[in-house]
Amino acid sequence: MTQRVISAPPHLRSPQGLDSITALHYYLNADMHNLSLQFEVQPSSGVPIYRQVMDQVRALVAGEKLKPGDVLPSIRQVAAALEVNMMTISKAYARLEADGVLEHVRGSGMRVAEQSGQRTIAQRQQELLPLAEALVKRGLQCNLTDEQILAVVNAALKEHRS
Repeated sequence: MTQRVISAPPHLRSPQGLDSITALHYYLNADMHNLSLQFEVQPSSGVPIYRQVMDQVRALVAGEKLKPGDVLPSIRQVAAALEVNMMTISKAYARLEADGVLEHVRGSGMRVAEQSGQRTIAQRQQELLPLAEALVKRGLQCNLTDEQILAVVNAALKEHRS
């Protein structure tokens, strides 16, 4: 398992330079294929870091980028790469375990638990709703039009798909 830390490109940072975005890339070898994942934390976003990690793991599981049995990096690895306290990552993993998203496997760490059924597209979209509402609210506070807000979303989609 190799990992590297990448700083966010300048266009993703806030204009005031207040957001410190750090990305963790690691490669996971599960069932003979490599899976590239990325965690991003924004310490100045107002959302606790443990919650940001939890939300991202849930999204990866919901989007089937993480499948049952896939192993996550250790608490120590994630904390070191993101430059956060180990207890922050431990809290995220513990809550995900309590919610049945992850399971602890002695000797190999945390892995994605078997899910009790596939989530529908509507359920996955519902998971995005709070984030979309926050984006719209922030865009309107910045006096952006609907088209300008959608342009931001489309630009982000284009960047993440390339």
